Amino acid sequence: MNIHIRNGRLIDPKNNIDAQQDVYIADRRIAAIGKAPPGFVAGQVIDAGGLILMPGLMDIAARLREPGYEYKATLESEMTAAVAGGITSLACPPDTDPPLDEPGLVEMLKRRARSLNQARVFPVGALTYGLKGAELTEMNELTEAGCKAFSQADAPLTDTRVLLRAMQYASTFGYRVWLRPQDSFLAKNGVAHDGEVATRLGLPAIPVIAETIALATALQLARETGVILHICRVSSAVAVDMIRSAKKEGLKVSCDTSINHVHLTEMDIGYFDANCHLVPPLRSLRDKAGLRAGLLDGTIDAICSNHSPVDDDAKQLPFAEAEAGATGLELLLPLVLKWAEQERVPLLDALAHVTIKPAQLLGQKMGHLSVGAHADICLFDPKVSWKVEPAALKSQGKNTPFNGYEMQGRVRYTLLDGQIVFQQ
Repeated sequence: MNIHIRNGRLIDPKNNIDAQQDVYIADRRIAAIGKAPPGFVAGQVIDAGGLILMPGLMDIAARLREPGYEYKATLESEMTAAVAGGITSLACPPDTDPPLDEPGLVEMLKRRARSLNQARVFPVGALTYGLKGAELTEMNELTEAGCKAFSQADAPLTDTRVLLRAMQYASTFGYRVWLRPQDSFLAKNGVAHDGEVATRLGLPAIPVIAETIALATALQLARETGVILHICRVSSAVAVDMIRSAKKEGLKVSCDTSINHVHLTEMDIGYFDANCHLVPPLRSLRDKAGLRAGLLDGTIDAICSNHSPVDDDAKQLPFAEAEAGATGLELLLPLVLKWAEQERVPLLDALAHVTIKPAQLLGQKMGHLSVGAHADICLFDPKVSWKVEPAALKSQGKNTPFNGYEMQGRVRYTLLDGQIVFQQ
């Protein structure tokens, strides 16, 4: 069906557009912007007066919990949450059960996602079989099945010889390696940042050097192999400095950070709030400032939700025993808007971190609204205020450190391939 979206403020970071423009959709793609194409007849008109029209968000770290953890969440619940948050594309880490280390598992996941027709799912394949860090997966077969990158998720890979071989192989064929840097020995049994809060509360700590030592190893191996390396969920100011230097040197390295770490610090743990038990841990005020500086100067390429739904029973435990993770799909957009307002970042620049830049990290020609592009669109009202109430979230995971926070900006429509998949 042809759709005419009129009177909206179009923000498209790739094409550097921030202006009131009408958008015309035909055959599931953007047919024209500004002026209707010849012979266009709209089957539906959406009045976007007062709304911002942007490419659908791309979230490069969203655990959908299938297969294996359906008691935490299902594809249906999490993709419903995604489109309610204006997200039309998701990259899911390989730490399912079993892990995404076989082509059949990847194809099954993609088939299930297509059948729901709510958001695109881009699987990240396991770097090693079973995520055990010993034997490399068949990256070629996994790529053919639909994997866009290869990762260990949060599983340790302590054998640097295996990591070297993985990078050499990936570099040879142009595959992307995504790593979350953490030295498993320095981080062992830790649950919070090694700072005053962990000391006061008596919580086992994870020092910043657990991140930076692992990062130094990854960067050195990337320097040796020339691999396309993406660093996931940077959490410390020192790590941002290291990546900034690596980029200036010319290494093919990129990175992202979680929206949780853009807004929160170790202080938000308060008195053992298990909703703030996250991976990586919330760090110091200095680290938060370093992350924000990295976003402003372009060192950090993308912002993700790090969506990791957890069942209530696993969260309602003492902090150190509670399962790490938080829901985030429905909060990504308003939290990015909040950061942009606090730092006085133009929306054109802020929204690039959740549209075109994640698309580039995935190697996808998406995340924009050029003529001929997929009509994946988010329409939101920037003036609507709302309070985060876990019971009202569509995700099966109700735990969030932002419980009770006031948010600004509410999604009104989400379109996937020119079809309305969410409307409020």
